[in-house]
Amino acid sequence: MAETDEALNLVPAPVDLDLFGTHLALVEAVERHGGTGHLPALADLGRLAGAMRTLRWAELADRYPPQLHTHDAAGRRVDEVEYHPAHHRLLQNGVRAGLTAAAWEENAPPAAHVARAAALVVWAQTETGHVGTLSTSYAAVPALRTDEKLEATWLPRLASRAYESGLRVPAEKLGCLASLAVTERHGGSDLRTSTTVARSEPGGPVEAADTYRLSGQKWFVSAPMSDLFLVLAHAQGGLTLFAVPRVLETGGHNSWRLARLKEKAGNRSAATAEVELDGTWGARVGEEGRGLRALLGTTSAVRLDAVLVAAGVMRHAVLRALHHARHREAFGSPLVEKPLMQNVLADLALESEAATVLGLRLAAAVDAGETDLIRVGVPVAKYWLSKRVVSVVAEAVECLGGNGYVEEHGLARAYRDAPLAALWEGTGNVTALDVLRAMSLQPRSMEVFLGEVDRARGADPRLDRAMDEVAGFLQAASREARRDPAAVEAGARWMVERLAVVLQASLLVRYAPPAVAAAFLATRVSGGGGALFGTLPVGRRSTQGIVERALPT
Repeated sequence: MAETDEALNLVPAPVDLDLFGTHLALVEAVERHGGTGHLPALADLGRLAGAMRTLRWAELADRYPPQLHTHDAAGRRVDEVEYHPAHHRLLQNGVRAGLTAAAWEENAPPAAHVARAAALVVWAQTETGHVGTLSTSYAAVPALRTDEKLEATWLPRLASRAYESGLRVPAEKLGCLASLAVTERHGGSDLRTSTTVARSEPGGPVEAADTYRLSGQKWFVSAPMSDLFLVLAHAQGGLTLFAVPRVLETGGHNSWRLARLKEKAGNRSAATAEVELDGTWGARVGEEGRGLRALLGTTSAVRLDAVLVAAGVMRHAVLRALHHARHREAFGSPLVEKPLMQNVLADLALESEAATVLGLRLAAAVDAGETDLIRVGVPVAKYWLSKRVVSVVAEAVECLGGNGYVEEHGLARAYRDAPLAALWEGTGNVTALDVLRAMSLQPRSMEVFLGEVDRARGADPRLDRAMDEVAGFLQAASREARRDPAAVEAGARWMVERLAVVLQASLLVRYAPPAVAAAFLATRVSGGGGALFGTLPVGRRSTQGIVERALPT
């Protein structure tokens, strides 16, 4: 029997890792897209994200989920959610890192969205439940910008790097958070079927010129303790977007009844509520009847964050698998030196790097105002990465063996949380159909997307053939759409998958080391290897190089 734990071949806890500096693909992407000035702050965040205390906060936030309190001890209606202090610690540090709306400020530094994207990839590796609140606070800004007064009122609050929990008059808080309340139980993604109604009532106790009273129900409302919500309701002129505060200017609480909190498979630290509105005050955002249009920028921002969170979760899974394989021995040597395990690890690292370069390229498009690329690139990336992250985490769990399936090791939590990316602002079918819609209604956006892919033309014949194949399919689909739209719709998933893969390949060919690009082309583009991870048709020297790049020793 071994005398000490050290003699038992036990893997040390993965603590005090620099989650930014060791992620070479992410560091390179920040530099490539003009974010060099943000490197020191990102380095600080990377060390904080990997610190023992942060890992402990993540564990506690998940272990002790939020609790709903509809009434206080005296029987007064309060409709509040109580979170574990660890959840507040995570939010506090995420807000301090600028993960809410700071990137939207007029005086934001260059590459502000790139820097925020990199920070989100890093911070998402801690725990994803609280990240949704950071994301919606960021994503609310494009909608609020349709009204100058609302933007002037709320942007400074959402961009603040000070976190203050609890319900108070927004003007008196150091910083505020925002969320969305758009989905109803009968409609799901079909927001046009909303039954919530709004009637004009000028002069209400809300910071805006045009105030309304809203009545109805919302089925999935994340972060119900936020200070502001974007709510869809039918006004006289049609479906309209409203800004609804939890606390009114007068200090009284807005009517915001929390019926219950969802019990979810994962994402347990985040409260997702069913909300009842009854004469609830709201301020109109944009024109009546233009609610979905006012929400477009917000939807795109949430989807991009889903891409970045998926990239972060992939990176977390790869890092955990690599850490385990380097510290665990089997049959006389570390697992990482076993050829088959090394192939698996390299394959996972490929997927992670491809996700990272894609997410950061789209964030750079936000900084540059490349709206056409964003229009197609974001739903394409969101569709693909929200599918791939589940497979990546599952394979990483297997790399740890039975330990990976045990809650206290952390990967089990990531496995439970991974499917959520596909549900944020549109499931796979919804996002795939959105790409078809762009192809039909905004053909310029598809031309710009293909132009981005074509920037790697001539670098490798396999990629050239894939680009020609996709372009040919798009041309055929455009012709077929006039005769049989249903046939085109049935092929939407294949089309979007190929668009995502060729864009990732183009970016890797241009920016990644040759071994990374070649392995990606051999498997994801030209179909070499197998359908599962660990089937790279490359030699040991290539897999060793990919593994070392993923987590330098």
